[in-house]
Amino acid sequence: MAPQVTAAMQAALRPRGPDAQHASARGPNTLVHARLSIIDPRPEADQPMVNERGDISIVYNGEVYDWDRWAAELRAHGTGFRTRSDTEFILRGYEAWGIEKLLSRLRGMFAFAILDERQGKAYLARDRMGEKPLLYSQVGDELAFGSLVRAVLPFLPPRSRGLSAEGIDAYLAHRYIPAPRTVFTHIHRLENGHYLEFDLRTRELVKRRYWQPTPEEGSWLDALDESVRMRTIADRPLGVLLSGGVDSAVIASRLVLQKMTGFSSFTAAFPGTEMDESQAAHEAAAALGLPNAPVLVPDQVASDFARVVAALDEPFADPSSFPSWYLAREVSAHVKVVLVGDGGDELFAGYKRVAKHMRTAWRRGMRLPLALRPALDGGKLRAELAMSWQDAYSLRFSGFAPAQRAFLQESRTVPALSYWREPDSAAATPLEQLLAIDFANYLPEYILRKSDLCTMAHGLEARAPLLDHRFVQRLLSLSAGERYTRPPKALLQTALDPRLPGDYYRRKKRGFNPPLTKWLRGALAPRLDGLGARLQHSTGGQLAAGAVDAFVSHYRRGAEHTAEQLLQLLMLDESLAQLSALA
Repeated sequence: MAPQVTAAMQAALRPRGPDAQHASARGPNTLVHARLSIIDPRPEADQPMVNERGDISIVYNGEVYDWDRWAAELRAHGTGFRTRSDTEFILRGYEAWGIEKLLSRLRGMFAFAILDERQGKAYLARDRMGEKPLLYSQVGDELAFGSLVRAVLPFLPPRSRGLSAEGIDAYLAHRYIPAPRTVFTHIHRLENGHYLEFDLRTRELVKRRYWQPTPEEGSWLDALDESVRMRTIADRPLGVLLSGGVDSAVIASRLVLQKMTGFSSFTAAFPGTEMDESQAAHEAAAALGLPNAPVLVPDQVASDFARVVAALDEPFADPSSFPSWYLAREVSAHVKVVLVGDGGDELFAGYKRVAKHMRTAWRRGMRLPLALRPALDGGKLRAELAMSWQDAYSLRFSGFAPAQRAFLQESRTVPALSYWREPDSAAATPLEQLLAIDFANYLPEYILRKSDLCTMAHGLEARAPLLDHRFVQRLLSLSAGERYTRPPKALLQTALDPRLPGDYYRRKKRGFNPPLTKWLRGALAPRLDGLGARLQHSTGGQLAAGAVDAFVSHYRRGAEHTAEQLLQLLMLDESLAQLSALA
């Protein structure tokens, strides 16, 4: 690989790993790494890490927990360790056990690549839940990978840097691009719970799934306490992100009840808005005896808009990315690791859209033969009736309805109704079908992608105790009546510190969205001028200038309900402009 390509790939990763950057060329193969040092910050634990014989190397992003017992087994068989890092454990574990057995023994979040010159193989793996990203590209006989689309992009020759029409349409449909697609035709996203095997001799690339969630008997509360406890191990300061909701309150409660002290909590504050949960979080922290610092989210975003979009790597339009980015920026000045409550809604069917969609579960595979025509506004109800019940779930929180996507792209036919990845296993009940869809798509590629990108952009590591796979498997052994309640998450009441209100789990979910209308009518308004022409150019004509500008005019005439969709177009515009400059 040319030195300038290696340098460009490493530069793209540097914000994620500000503490050390190294590259290692081994014959025709090059590994680069940018490190955020959390465990054993000494240079001896830097990466790429190589074994003594020099024939097995690793680069890795993430944290693996509870590995000491497996390391003890390796030591008992004569394996020596030079560091206290989980990177070395993964390297030694692979040497001793091979890829499949190694993966079965890893507990935590990870994306890694192992180069085994001894066997003539390379392996790329992503964790079970999808907390860490892994992008890759194969062009001819060459394979490149990284934690970001922007880190893989320098590898692509100019002729292979074309945008994916499906990727852009998928972004319009879902506000993100579901795996395995990305915005580039020749860059792919590895699905969670999968690994790749690349034969260095034949250049054949094979993808395999290594994990399926299976019920596990035992106490879910014990598993949760273990999950929280092991995620407090760090050689850098650690804190907790605390909202006014039950999920983060449970994490904080288990910390306190296990007498783990010295942690601060941080809360995003939106003063004067209905989204502000800072007072509720402050009261919860006070009851638990935790220091709490509110982080003010600015109500003006123009000066940071491009930086937030850059942190999101490729087109991605969750409005809550903005407060998440600001929160991570401030918190990273105080701690380098935070515990977060991600995963609770997916585990306990906490989203309102789930309950709403369940009301039409009787429909199942029934659909009406309705023609879907291009439309400036609306069209979701007609699309829902034309889709199966399970497929129509995508419309509950999509970006643009199929008819609107057809309008924006001046298509004579409606594009694909959904780009979601099918769940890897069949679900027994309608509710479980919806949660399986969320676990395959919304959780890893929306919720966790946002969390990883916004925190790592500031050199901050987020750890999610509710997504420990052992805890998840304990929940799977519960009856539906225990796990799925109305209101949701009643089961978690027993996990809350008794000093918190008994009805804490009943509190209304407020969301985490910024003041979009204020932004679009104010700081971001100048970006709307000429938006159609810019998007037509950057998408190679896929989006039509006149259609985009008609949508902008529709909003300006008072269609406030389209604010999130308009933000979606603005973020696509900025993201494609940045990627074009890099390409």
